[in-house]
Amino acid sequence: MKYVKALPLVLLAIVMILNAESDKFMSHATEVNGMEVTEPWARERPANAMMGGAFLTLKNSEGEADRLVAASSPVADKVEIHDSVMKDGVMSMMRVEELVIEPDETVMLKPGGFHVMLMGLKKPLIKGTEFPLTLNFARAGEITVTVHVKDAGNMGMHKHD
Repeated sequence: MKYVKALPLVLLAIVMILNAESDKFMSHATEVNGMEVTEPWARERPANAMMGGAFLTLKNSEGEADRLVAASSPVADKVEIHDSVMKDGVMSMMRVEELVIEPDETVMLKPGGFHVMLMGLKKPLIKGTEFPLTLNFARAGEITVTVHVKDAGNMGMHKHD
C-alpha cells in the first residue's frame, strides 16, 4: 500500500526529468567558432511543393564579422540564401551572395526577411519531421543543424480581413 501512495511522486519525478531533458533538445542550438545557430525550423509544405524555406537565428559572438556564404541540404536539389524585398508594392525573393553577421550581432532568418530557400524538394516537408541543413561560413566554417518542420498554419503570419 505504501508503494501506491508513493506512485504519484515517482510519476511526477519522471515527468520533471523528461521535461528537463526535452528542454535541452528544444533549444536547438549549435555553436562553432563563435557562430551560434539557434531554433532552425521550416514550414510544413504540401507533397507536391517544389520549394520551401528554412528559418533560424545566427549570433556572432566573435570579435570580427563573419559571412554566411552557402548552404546545402539533402532534402533539396539547390539551397540558396534569399531576402524578401518589397518593390513597387510587390513582395519578391532575391538571392543574396552572402549574409554578413557583424561582431556581437544577432540576425534572424524569418518569413518576410532573410531565409534559406530550399529548391527542388526531394521529399515533402511534413510537420514533426526533421532534416539536416549545413551552413557554410567564411570564418566559422561548416555548421550542420537539424531543422524541425512545424505546422504551416501558425507561424506568426497575419490574417487579412
